Amino acid sequence: MSDHYRTKDETLPHLAVPSRRRTLLKIAALGAGATSILTGAGALLTSRTARAEESGKTFRIGYQKYGNFVVLKARGTLDKRLAAQGVTVQWLEFPAGPQLLEGLNAGAVDAGTVGETPPIFAQAAGVDFVYVGNEPPAPQGEAIVVPHDSAIRKVEDLRGKKVALNKGSNVHYLLVEALKKAGLSYTDIHPVYLAPADARAAFVQGSVDAWVIWDPYLAAVERQANARVIADGTGLVRNTQYYLATRKFATAQPQLVHALLEELDHVDQWGRDNVPDAAKLLSPLVGLDQPTLERALKRTGYGVQPITPETLAYQQQIADTFTDLKLIPKKLSVANARWNVA
Repeated sequence: MSDHYRTKDETLPHLAVPSRRRTLLKIAALGAGATSILTGAGALLTSRTARAEESGKTFRIGYQKYGNFVVLKARGTLDKRLAAQGVTVQWLEFPAGPQLLEGLNAGAVDAGTVGETPPIFAQAAGVDFVYVGNEPPAPQGEAIVVPHDSAIRKVEDLRGKKVALNKGSNVHYLLVEALKKAGLSYTDIHPVYLAPADARAAFVQGSVDAWVIWDPYLAAVERQANARVIADGTGLVRNTQYYLATRKFATAQPQLVHALLEELDHVDQWGRDNVPDAAKLLSPLVGLDQPTLERALKRTGYGVQPITPETLAYQQQIADTFTDLKLIPKKLSVANARWNVA
């Protein structure tokens, strides 16, 4: 896998942090353990003046380099639909969920997609967003893997072992729940907090005993390094993808949010029924071969769903877990981020 490949929730050091980026610092420090800003977040932020001039004419959508937003952008159906209404879609690529959420907070992005954990840390940092939709659960799309010749056969064998993971990402919650089910506590292992590219290198070199990771990294390490899964999210976590918007934008422009969700649902249905074609489309855009992407796409949830009380209760469960682990400073009310659409 190319080290230039970036997907959901990955954060790597790149640039010094400007003093005005306090919100990103909060989110990154809480959610992903980052100490600096990646290329992209700064370049993508627009001025407040430009935002005011373009209000109602431009729909800024933040995306990451893997998933249905990439397919939607490539197919151009949303752009065509909104162009007929005099609205221009501006696609802004971010390397990770925390940076995308900082874009929402700064007014550079109106809507975007992230996994289930980054919104928890963003809300803790004071980002004013709402959940507007979600994908069905994809529990097999993240897993704990070990080298194929490892003596580790089950989660119970991780006691005293070094386990690599991206701090504050979806897999952090998977690891906590897997350990709990195995009768272990978080202090029974030695967590090694690494971004996916660094974690993969440590895993392949034998510097860590296990790696907790999501697709398409998971599919890539299975195919390229013959990694063996000892537990995935089945029966433990949902691994849900969420669609978010700034509260201000969702309140003022609900018709644009609905248009986005409708077109995403169309793309999802196409992707579900045409996995090889979707993988072929994604391959040159994300830098992974088609067979690897097909494996990942077969484990993906398809179809946009509305946010329900049950979904918010699940997010609350995640928030409470990280509060108990003292990774966020105080108890959150996830329901405060629900979209009250008419």
